[in-house]
Amino acid sequence: MTVLIDDVRCEALFVSDLQRSHEPTPQNIRDAVHTTVNRLGEAGCAELVAQEFGEHPDCAIGRMRWARTAIRLAFAA
Repeated sequence: MTVLIDDVRCEALFVSDLQRSHEPTPQNIRDAVHTTVNRLGEAGCAELVAQEFGEHPDCAIGRMRWARTAIRLAFAA
């Protein structure tokens, strides 16, 4: 269950407006995830991730790596 939740969080952060260059705090990351999921829904986040990987795979890989690392840190138990 945790893996699935982390996947949704990663997708939401990936498609959010938050940028790595903003040097976001864990709270910024959590806020961005919640706002994005509320706005787009889980399916909407997944659709946009797929679209981005299809159109810009070279950039999407780095952003997803950042999102995965940021989610682990922001939602650490």
